[in-house]
Amino acid sequence: MTKILHFLLVFMYIFFSLFFPIIFSDSSVDGFIYGGCSQIKYSPSSPYESNLNSLLTSLVNSATYSSYNKYSIVGSTQQDMINGLYQCRGDLSMPECATCLARSVSQLTELCPQTCGGAVQLQGCFVKYDNSSFLGSEDKTVVMKKCGPSNGFDLDEMGRRDAVLGSLMGGNGLYRVGGSKDVQGMAQCVGDLSMSQCQDCLYEAIGRLKKECGGGVYGDMFLGKCYARYTTSGAHLYAKPNHHDSHSESEKTFALIIGLLAGVALLIVFLTFMRRIFARNGK
Repeated sequence: MTKILHFLLVFMYIFFSLFFPIIFSDSSVDGFIYGGCSQIKYSPSSPYESNLNSLLTSLVNSATYSSYNKYSIVGSTQQDMINGLYQCRGDLSMPECATCLARSVSQLTELCPQTCGGAVQLQGCFVKYDNSSFLGSEDKTVVMKKCGPSNGFDLDEMGRRDAVLGSLMGGNGLYRVGGSKDVQGMAQCVGDLSMSQCQDCLYEAIGRLKKECGGGVYGDMFLGKCYARYTTSGAHLYAKPNHHDSHSESEKTFALIIGLLAGVALLIVFLTFMRRIFARNGK
């Protein structure tokens, strides 16, 4: 009986180790939010392509030890010059930052083949490169706005929403979070902005968010160099996977199937073992 119990515990440990981490895997870091590319193209095997590859490699390597960095590469001509930066969300660990940035760069190269400029924003990180000078400059252009539907205007909840956004406005640092009961808020500026520039950018983002999303159960306002977001208790009812995550979702589905098959295989082994034990004891 002791052997049977021991085997059962081993079976359960292996099964849950294989199966449940797949079910509860977290996709809140590498989910796609937006991306964009410049209209100007560079020639294959050109000095600009070489400089771009060098820049993106430097950004990915830097993300293993810093949540923000910027680089400029000066070419032999003005046309070969390239600037780039990345920014990870303020609550990510360095391994999470590095993983997110590697994925964002991979998506960027797929989204913007042979373009002289491009940007990708994932849930956990942002990366941008261009042959124009943008480092240290404000950019309050709206690049992505998303407002949730109104779930019946809840005056108390919207009051908490406004209070949370107000706390983000009055906060310090480039990354800010706040919350009140069922309302959560987050804001962040890109690291090349000064604190006064960051404050100016967030003032614009939060002002637009309140005005344009009204009583929405959630709201996202991404400007060129900052963003502000909020969610309420009703936001999860409207969460839908983005079509850019289809590849990631298919990978998870495949992994889930593999986990199930592994669990079934282990269960068959266990049942076979049990049958032999009982057959032996019955002799």
